[in-house]
Amino acid sequence: MMSAPNKVDKVTKPHSRREFLKLTAAGVGSVLWWPPWKARAAVGFSSEGRLGRVMEPRVEIKARPRADSQTLSVLSRDEVVIWLRDIVGVQPQRRSPVWVETLEGYIHSSVLQPVQDLKNVPELKLPDSSLGPGMWTELTVPWVEFILDNPPARAPWLHNTENPRLYYSQIFWVDRIKQDEQGFSWYRLNERYGFGDRFWVRAEAFRRITPEEISPIHAERDDKRVVVRLRDQSISCFEGPTEVYFARVSNGVNFDPLGIPIDRSSTPAGPHPIWRKMVSTHMVGGTTGGGWDVPGIGFTTFFVGNGVAVHSTYWHNDFGTSRSRGCVNASPVDAKWIFRWVDPVVPYDPGDVTVTMPGGTTVEVIEA
Repeated sequence: MMSAPNKVDKVTKPHSRREFLKLTAAGVGSVLWWPPWKARAAVGFSSEGRLGRVMEPRVEIKARPRADSQTLSVLSRDEVVIWLRDIVGVQPQRRSPVWVETLEGYIHSSVLQPVQDLKNVPELKLPDSSLGPGMWTELTVPWVEFILDNPPARAPWLHNTENPRLYYSQIFWVDRIKQDEQGFSWYRLNERYGFGDRFWVRAEAFRRITPEEISPIHAERDDKRVVVRLRDQSISCFEGPTEVYFARVSNGVNFDPLGIPIDRSSTPAGPHPIWRKMVSTHMVGGTTGGGWDVPGIGFTTFFVGNGVAVHSTYWHNDFGTSRSRGCVNASPVDAKWIFRWVDPVVPYDPGDVTVTMPGGTTVEVIEA
């Protein structure tokens, strides 16, 4: 068994009577993660169904898909609801008109992370790599708590977050496997470019990413280019004159109703060659009190030397609206496709490549 962690290393204090009862029934000593939405569900459903994780401290469930509709109840961060369907409604404060119908009412889509609750069969042995035994993994449950392997905690997010957790779609390198006295398998997560913190997590919460999943798309094409439109908050991938992929994103430039750029954070305009790609990275930046420290960011494609990149985003679902400090935030699905399609090609081992000028695929950032 792993030794008892300190307050920073493991967080198990429930925030509600409902969670306390769930923890008591499961056994606090053996389970560090559980699906909190089950206590809210009035009917049975498949664990492979679509779910939504609340990403803000306070989210209202409305009677109708309108911001001015009656509030039926209020949810807290990390509660999870059943995502029945998308529906067009009214939300003047958000660019997107999409709401989510749940069993209890309507929630605007921007504050719900699309998630699933998929358990995995733990790997028994790690494959060999150039850095020793290890594999890339992705979190496939709404959230998971962890035990810190090497206290004290180093990364700012571990100190600045009241209840630190890992979230659906985050990607980490696993470098060790062990079993506890109850027979549960645990993975040790190791960020290659973080602060040096290592985490033990229940293995069934993570799935192995295979080399085939990050294999290049249309590698034979030499006429690729990416266009990021700041005003439209969109990204397009072209092969010659043909657009082969389009997605809504969030970048670092906002515009007023007259189309004048404001709050320039800034995603720099101009052509930029891709110079580095990483399967996963830890991003830190900004200033004291106004910075960010985010681990496990998947499918990161750097195209400006100061760290501006297209990357997977799990902390908001507000694509089409400026929500970035300069990078191009994309959904996990979109970030992964772009990562595989653009050059240079990234080998699974080590999952990181840097190229010199003239660089890889060109990313054209325009204000139009």
